[in-house]
Amino acid sequence: MCTYLTDTLAVSGSAKGPDGWFRITDASVYFDHPVHALADHTLNIDLRRPADGVGARVAVELTAESARALAASILHVLDSAPAACPTPAAPPTFPLTPPSPLTPPSPLTVTK
Repeated sequence: MCTYLTDTLAVSGSAKGPDGWFRITDASVYFDHPVHALADHTLNIDLRRPADGVGARVAVELTAESARALAASILHVLDSAPAACPTPAAPPTFPLTPPSPLTPPSPLTVTK
């Protein structure tokens, strides 16, 4: 079952593609049919920098179980960071409203 639910948000970081490292500015997260993973449906994550063209993209397809385990691990590591490390930003408010197919997505607003 395809949900067509897609969360798109602005991010700040880097990713390594076939041509080396590049900055990422956008992320999309959605649950749909995978292109390569051996599952009927996967949680798909696209990390990209549209300003650099279609090659500036890293895609991940995870089973629902793997995606949940990864999300829990990410939160555990961030919550366990020593006090001397910069404080992670407050998490975004969910659920995010998917953008209309006729309008470009707006950046995610993070509540502090």
